[in-house]
Formats: sequence, C-alpha cells, structure tokens
Amino acid sequence: MDFELSAEHRMIRDTVREFCEAEIEPIAQEVEDEHRFPAEIFDQLADLDMMGVPVSEEYGGLGSGQLLYALVTEELGRVSGGIGLSYAAHTSLGAKPIDLFGTHEQKEEWLRPLAEGEGIGAWALTEPGSGSDASDMDTMAEKDGDEYVISGTKQFITNANVANSVLVKAVTDPGAGYDGISTFIVSPDDDGFEVTTVWDKMGLNCSPTCEIQLDDVRIPEDRLLGEEGEGWEQTMKTLDGGRISIAALSTGLAQGAYEAAESYAKEREQFGKPITKFDAIRDKLVDMHRKTERARLLTHKSAWEYDQGQSVTRTSSLAKLDASEAAREVAEDAVQVLGGYGYTEDFAPQRFYRDAKLMEIGEGTSEIQHLVIGRELGL
Repeated sequence: MDFELSAEHRMIRDTVREFCEAEIEPIAQEVEDEHRFPAEIFDQLADLDMMGVPVSEEYGGLGSGQLLYALVTEELGRVSGGIGLSYAAHTSLGAKPIDLFGTHEQKEEWLRPLAEGEGIGAWALTEPGSGSDASDMDTMAEKDGDEYVISGTKQFITNANVANSVLVKAVTDPGAGYDGISTFIVSPDDDGFEVTTVWDKMGLNCSPTCEIQLDDVRIPEDRLLGEEGEGWEQTMKTLDGGRISIAALSTGLAQGAYEAAESYAKEREQFGKPITKFDAIRDKLVDMHRKTERARLLTHKSAWEYDQGQSVTRTSSLAKLDASEAAREVAEDAVQVLGGYGYTEDFAPQRFYRDAKLMEIGEGTSEIQHLVIGRELGL
C-alpha cells in the first residue's frame, strides 16, 4: 500500500497552503468577528482553479478526484473553519450533485459557473421539523403543466444568502416514502425564494447558515435534477462524498489547533524551561498529534476508495466520526495548553474549538455515524 501523495497532489496542496497562510490566516479572526462572508477569498480560490476540484474538466472543473479535494479542504480548515465549511458546501453539496446527476444542459448552465468560481453553490435538505431524520420532509413540489411549484421551509442551509444556485429537496409523491423525494435546481432570483434568517452561531460565523422560505416558487421542469423520485438516492450518494469533506475539514481544524499549541508550548517558559519539557504538556501534544494523524489516514483512505469507484459508506462514516471528534478534542487540548491565553481571541485555539463542534453535528451527527457504520457491519 502506497501512502505517498503524487507530485501533482503535493504541489497543489503546498500552493493552497501558501495561499491560506498569506491571504486567509491574517483575516481569519476578523471575518469571524464581523460575521462576514469573505467573497474576495473565493474569488482568489477561483483564480487558483480550486472551486471545482472534483468536478469534470468538461464543465470547468479540475476532474482531480476526492483525494485532492480533501487535501484542499484540509488546508482551508487549518486556518479557517468557516471558509473551509463554505468551500466544502459549495463543492460537495452545491456543485458535485449536478456533475453526478445533471443533464448536459444543466451542467452547462448551472455547474460550469460553480466550477469556474463565477458563483457559489448551496444544498437545501434539512427542515425545521427534521434533522437526523432528513427524509421527514414537508417541502412539496407539485407539477403544474411544464413547471413545478415548490413550497416549504429549509433550515441550517450553508451559503444560501450568497448562493447563485440551491439544490432543493422536495416531495413530489407524498405516498411513496423515500421514493417520493426529488431534487430541484432553484435560483435565489426565482420569485418566492427568500432567505428569512441568517443565524448567529457558536462558531463558523464567516460561513452563513440560513433559513430559506419557498413560497410557491415556480421553476421550469428542466430544473428537475435526474428523474422524479431519485432525490433520496442522490442524497445518499452525495453524503458519501460530503462526509469525506467534513472529515478533511475536521482534520484541518485539528492540525491548525495542534500547530498553535505546539508553537506556543515551545516558546512558553515556566520554571526556567519551555513547557514542552513537562510531561503533562508533552504527552498532551503527542496525543493531539496522534489523533490528527489518525483522522488524516482515515480521511485519505476513504477519499482514495471513492476515487477508485468503491463503496465508501462505511469508510466515509468512520472518517467523519473519528475526524470530527478528534477536531473537538485536539482543539480543546490546544486551549488548555495555552491556558488563559487560549481563552482569548488573540490566539487561534478558541476559534478552532468553537468551529470544531459543528463537525460532530453537520452532515450526520456522531450518533448517526454510529448507526450507519453499525448497519454496514451488519449489526
């Protein structure tokens, strides 16, 4: 088994790392404090051809697969969880499903702008009354001639107020259960589409999280993604990739928190020597490093399997579960290593700590990951 990244992968990873350190790290706390979506950063990512990493080259992407996408997402998370989250939602949720399930015409009209960085994508699944049971859906789409009329409310939707397109899940056949759910490409410019809330959150505030209201939104029938009734199967396939992206983002958060703690501990002296010379701090840093490396290995393994066309339901869930919990644990330990300084906004660990918690909730909670993995193991 070869764990070595290709020269191309290393080159792109290093280019993104340099960009993150030069352009994102200096403003990471500022955009959080301002609750500001940094559109200029995404314009620069577009200039680097990073907005469509796993999207087909034919439609403006790099066609480079899930592993490179995971590497880019990790580097973003290493300096800003919020920017990494909006990037991941745009790529794996807003763009990739069109690449997987769309027609040529849909890809030209809706996917190409996302892959080339001319727009931001979003994905609307969750509703106020659902959550872990995402199939419990009240949003309806009724056929009316050559149009669909969509009505309902979607909750906790990343990027909705900055998006150029939103993939909306809605019920087209109320009596068909999972087979009655479909996916539609909705534009925020469509009449009846409204962002009603942009949530203030514990962390990740430079990544907008919204409630959207769809009030008799009329769209042409050619905005149906795939066929009627395929929405839930599309969702499951999308989440396989989405879990890998959250695992990668979590690994980045853990890496950033570890590096902040390591750097501080090497410089901070107590009793006449660096605090890394004390067993309690050294052992904590070793455990932080171990958890981060373990998360990275699981994430890369799942991404590699995805790129080989293998089923990744189990491994992506394992990666997401392990990496998200590692991110929280490592970030919490980073705060502890810095002591009082770790609790201030002058240092990054507090931001990593607040950002990491969502990783255990979004794209399926840790509890749901246990359920998924158990099913895959036949338990």
